[in-house]
Amino acid sequence: MTGAADRVYAHLGKWAPLYVWLLVVLIALGRTFYLSVNVSNSLPGKLFLVHKGAMPQLGDMAAFRHAGGGGYEAGALFLKRVVGVSGSIVTAKDAGAGFRDYFVDGRFVGRAKPVSRSGEPLKPGPDGAIPPGHYYMAADHPDSFDSRYAAVGWVAQRQIVGKAYRIF
Repeated sequence: MTGAADRVYAHLGKWAPLYVWLLVVLIALGRTFYLSVNVSNSLPGKLFLVHKGAMPQLGDMAAFRHAGGGGYEAGALFLKRVVGVSGSIVTAKDAGAGFRDYFVDGRFVGRAKPVSRSGEPLKPGPDGAIPPGHYYMAADHPDSFDSRYAAVGWVAQRQIVGKAYRIF
């Protein structure tokens, strides 16, 4: 155990200025920005800076609070790309065997699966015109849990935490 403790102290000694700098930045910018760690493979990148209150535009990355369901608690922070905005038309086409392909304004945005990797049934998300004050959120990864599933569905503007920027 002493070897492990020595390695921790050596690491902290070497990186202490960086940790202090990060702490100062987080305190100074904490009212305006939020750091978020992406724990899934749905987006490229692991660390994101979220500009609190900044409303995303089409194509932007955004952080939002999940309403709950699909194995995630209400309030869980999701990071996704805005692929549809109010007035965009979402269409879903049967792809066979319970799969559905989703398109936003004619552009393919993902395939919904009938069951999760753990075997839980997944209800398909909404289609039609995205209502005012709502977004269609998605990621490129085939297992992304996003608007193609009913538990996420249209994301209301009130759920948006802010615009997200990939750090690394």
